[in-house]
Amino acid sequence: QVQLVESGGGLVQTGTSLRLSCAVSGRAHNSYTMAWFRRAPGKEREVVAFRVYTGIRYTSDSVKGRFTISGDGAQDMVYLQMNNLKPEDTAVYYCAASGAFYASDSSYYAPSAYQHWGQGTQVTVVS
Repeated sequence: QVQLVESGGGLVQTGTSLRLSCAVSGRAHNSYTMAWFRRAPGKEREVVAFRVYTGIRYTSDSVKGRFTISGDGAQDMVYLQMNNLKPEDTAVYYCAASGAFYASDSSYYAPSAYQHWGQGTQVTVVS
């Protein structure tokens, strides 16, 4: 079983940066696709960025150029570097892992593609 534990959230001001961390333990290995999702108050959970097991990375349009997903080679840690934060980035951020394989990487945009989730970490951006 894969366990995911997020950390690094907090209360910050507009324009600042945060780096979220996700500690991965259990049976996760390099064939897993790792992702960051977020859920803002009153909104559906949405993908922020994900790294397919092939190494290809995708970032949602809403954070492109500001957020970057990365990880260590052993897949023990996954990070989300968030720069130039805005109030609309306020949300609970979740780390997710998928051991499933799809014909199209676009399938990984959906929360249903992921079998393992962390408990989430709150990010609040104030102006």
